[in-house]
Amino acid sequence: MLLFIKLGFFDILDILIVAFIFYQIYRLVKGTVAINIFAGIFTFYVAWLLVRALNMELITSIMGQFFGMGMIALLIVFQQEVRRFLLLVGSKYNLQNIFNLESLFAKPAIKEDVSEAIVQSCEYFSMTKTGALIVFAQNTELFNYAQTGVILRAKVTADLIENIFFKNTPLHDGAVIIAENKILAARCILPVSDKTDLPGSMGLRHRAALGLSAVSDALIVVVSEETGNISFVKDGHFKVRITPQELNSFLHNDFTGFVVNK
Repeated sequence: MLLFIKLGFFDILDILIVAFIFYQIYRLVKGTVAINIFAGIFTFYVAWLLVRALNMELITSIMGQFFGMGMIALLIVFQQEVRRFLLLVGSKYNLQNIFNLESLFAKPAIKEDVSEAIVQSCEYFSMTKTGALIVFAQNTELFNYAQTGVILRAKVTADLIENIFFKNTPLHDGAVIIAENKILAARCILPVSDKTDLPGSMGLRHRAALGLSAVSDALIVVVSEETGNISFVKDGHFKVRITPQELNSFLHNDFTGFVVNK
């Protein structure tokens, strides 16, 4: 019977679009408690298609009512994932970036003196076990997150970075956002990842870094207050216990040593 099914160009395109949507949904809920709910709904949907194909009208009707009236309930259950999906579409695939030819072919370059200051500061933080969370804005606009903190627009220096994250200063609790080679803001609040499969050594700073990385193309550096380890986060993935030399390479968009941890 399958031999008589004719697939045109738009049929194949339809299948590919649906597959892409399901893949993006899977990426959003992977590692969270929502993955179990998503798997249950998908199994229920497959069962509904099966009973409908077998012409089991009563069960089909009952299950069809569930899907018809359950959309609002699904939006409530998956409200965080829906919000993350809309942020992903609005941040990573916004029209401004699509039609900005400069952003298509080049990433904002981090100047040598800026990277040196950050590497020097992170070495100090690692030795003294001082927690730090530093965000480098790329093409995605991060001003909304900067507004949650204190706007500085200051020159990046090692002394200033170290003073910001000194434990007794009012700006140490939160993230520093660096945009266009200047400190845009400090004490910023970032979205926190709700993944359940992260190592126990990762605290709130690492979760905040992963949360922002999931909805933007920012490069993020984290220094653990407990271990002093330096971590680098990019595109929802992370590498822990990196060296200052590796950090310097990553800040200059050389990711040859970036081993993805999921």
